[in-house]
Amino acid sequence: MKVLLCEDVKKLGLLGDIVETSEGYARNYLLPCGLAKIATRENVRAIAKEKEKRSLERVRERSRLEEIAKSVQGAEAVIAAKANEQGILFGSVPSKQIAANLRSQNFEVADEVVVLAEHIKQVGTHQVTLKFADDLTATVNVVIVPEQTTTAEPDGT
Repeated sequence: MKVLLCEDVKKLGLLGDIVETSEGYARNYLLPCGLAKIATRENVRAIAKEKEKRSLERVRERSRLEEIAKSVQGAEAVIAAKANEQGILFGSVPSKQIAANLRSQNFEVADEVVVLAEHIKQVGTHQVTLKFADDLTATVNVVIVPEQTTTAEPDGT
């Protein structure tokens, strides 16, 4: 069934695209949720202005993301975490903590752009990829240092 997308639908298409989809998916999900309409000439004409507007917004957003990726490329995030004497962490460093550290350095990094191939569970320097779009990534260094524990010295009194 051919439908005209009224919104951007992940892994299907962008607003204004005419896509071929299964009849069940269109009738049970896309049409009732207002994400698509049946592809008719009237519907295509009606959505043309919105399509242009969204296209411009996408271009602006893409250039903004490219600037962010360029500025954050090669940045370093230093994170203190509890570890044993061998450098193994008690737990792991989550992507949210890395993103928060980069934000504290005035980089515009959302939690969901930090992609960890595997959990960071050891002290040291790790390369982490930031995925802003399918074809737009940046790499940062994440340095995990052991958290300093303070032990109370007994007073001699």
